[in-house]
Amino acid sequence: MILIAIGANLPGPDGAPPLETCRRAGLALAGLPGLRLVALSGWFETTPVPPSAQPLYVNGIARLEGVIAPEALLAALQAIEQTEGRARGIANAPRTLDLDIVAMGDLVRPAPDPVLPHPRAHLRGFVLVPLAEVAPGWVHPVLGRPVTALIAALPGSERIRLLAGADPLQG
Repeated sequence: MILIAIGANLPGPDGAPPLETCRRAGLALAGLPGLRLVALSGWFETTPVPPSAQPLYVNGIARLEGVIAPEALLAALQAIEQTEGRARGIANAPRTLDLDIVAMGDLVRPAPDPVLPHPRAHLRGFVLVPLAEVAPGWVHPVLGRPVTALIAALPGSERIRLLAGADPLQG
C-alpha cells in the first residue's frame, strides 16, 4: 500500500482553484505506470501548519497499489507538481500543489530522500484524517500505532472540515 498526501492552497497556473488542482492530481496519480489508484479520500479544508496567515488548504490522501522504487515515485510526484505550477522555495510556503509520500507499505527509510514513512505525517491531522478514510487499518511502521490512535493523540489545534461533494475526482 502506497499512501500519497495531496494538498494545495493557491490557484493553479490556469487559475483553477486548489480543489480542482487536487482532483487533477488524483487523476494524474491514477495514470502513473505500474500503479493503480485504489482509493481517494474526500477533500478536506484545513488550516496551515504551522499556523500562518496564508490561505486555507485543500487536502486528501490517495491510496495506490503496485511496485515502484521510492526515488522513481518521488520523481513522478515532482513532475505532477511541476505540471500544476509548483515552485519550490521557502519551507511551508503556500503552494499550487504538494504531493508527499506518506508511506510505502512498511518500508522504513531514514535516508536518502524520500524519507519513509514521512517524518511528520503522524503529527498532522490534515494527513491522518483523510488517511483514515482510505486505510483505516494503517499502522505507522516506526511507531507501531494505528492511525486512529495517532488521530486521538493530535493536539486539536488544526481545523479540518470535509468539503461537500461526493466524488473526489469530479466536481
